[in-house]
Amino acid sequence: MDRKVVLIGAFDTKGPEYSFLASLIEKSGCKLITVNTGVMDDARQLHVDIPATEVALAGGSDIESLRKAADRGNAIKVMSDGAEVVVRQLFDREGFDGIIGMGGTAGTNVVTACMRGLPYGLPKICVSTVASANVSPYVGISDIIMIPSLTDIAGINFISKMVLRNAAGALKGMLGTGHDSTAEKPAIAVSMFGNTTPCVDRCREILDENGFETLVFHATGAGGRTMEKLAAEGALKGVLDITTTEWADALCGGVFSAGEERLSAPGSAGIPHLISPGCIDMCNFGAPDTIPARYKDRLFYEWNPNVTLMRTTPEENQKMGELFATKANAAKGKVAFIIPMQGFSMLDSRDENDQPQLFWDVAADQAFLTGLKNTLHPGIEIMELDANINDPVFAEKASSVFLEML
Repeated sequence: MDRKVVLIGAFDTKGPEYSFLASLIEKSGCKLITVNTGVMDDARQLHVDIPATEVALAGGSDIESLRKAADRGNAIKVMSDGAEVVVRQLFDREGFDGIIGMGGTAGTNVVTACMRGLPYGLPKICVSTVASANVSPYVGISDIIMIPSLTDIAGINFISKMVLRNAAGALKGMLGTGHDSTAEKPAIAVSMFGNTTPCVDRCREILDENGFETLVFHATGAGGRTMEKLAAEGALKGVLDITTTEWADALCGGVFSAGEERLSAPGSAGIPHLISPGCIDMCNFGAPDTIPARYKDRLFYEWNPNVTLMRTTPEENQKMGELFATKANAAKGKVAFIIPMQGFSMLDSRDENDQPQLFWDVAADQAFLTGLKNTLHPGIEIMELDANINDPVFAEKASSVFLEML
């Protein structure tokens, strides 16, 4: 059976470029479904299955109003919203096999808006003038492949031909591999940071030995948001939340915030959720010269040239304890806490000679526990273990408790 590929973008201003790309995809044996998001004129150079009029209506406006208003910013928002709706409806109705588009800043916004809502594993390619810059606003927590256009997307030349041929070839290759996104075993999520790696590695071994497929998420903002998304979608059987440091960044303005919804989805989905304060002793910033001036007198550790860690205070830790408790109080399923009383990270520990590491701060750690206990509903268990988070005994106890919850 022919593979079905959605080709989406502004066919009015990028007609020759899309015609060239369409010919490449059709030559590979795929059936095209074309979606025009161009506002200013009707597409003339290739067949359109879903016209811009339909996209605009799905976005809450109509194409004539957008043309008359000549408000580029609003038009992009409407077409982005509309593209997301019509492409998702198309996927639910026809189950296409891949999607590809291109654009400058505006076109990239429209194209990627509809791609972000599609399932993981489905091939998604965007050829973009901004693919070599910060693409996080466009990619978000999706698996979109961004390909730099090198030249502007304005005409067919030997550079653009090369880039579009490579993009079409990449799509063909991905389509040939299949994209089964169904877990073979029950899937469990575990959150990790460099500072909790020994703990998570041991937990993963234990979970794997017990017949689970362990998905480890790096707690860098995108990792936490992805984990929450999968929990909300019902893709996970439980979450072993070893590393909750993203809340420190959300509270202090660090670079790895996962937003205020972090710790919400497992409880809303009713799946088992075991929570540990892994790495909440630190907030993450970039290079030292990027740290806000208000923090100039704080304690820092340069983890690498691009990541600087700031020790959190007792006040910040108590606030996180209260926040964590509020999240757990709202959970519909099993939820519990396990606390490593000898430190929340590698830096918040004592070495083999009982010497304190840089972030060792008993008062700050205790403040988290105080905030947690003062706010948590009485029926939710808190287990206190006389170990550092990276001690094998902690990983084994956390895994054992979590397996019982499952």
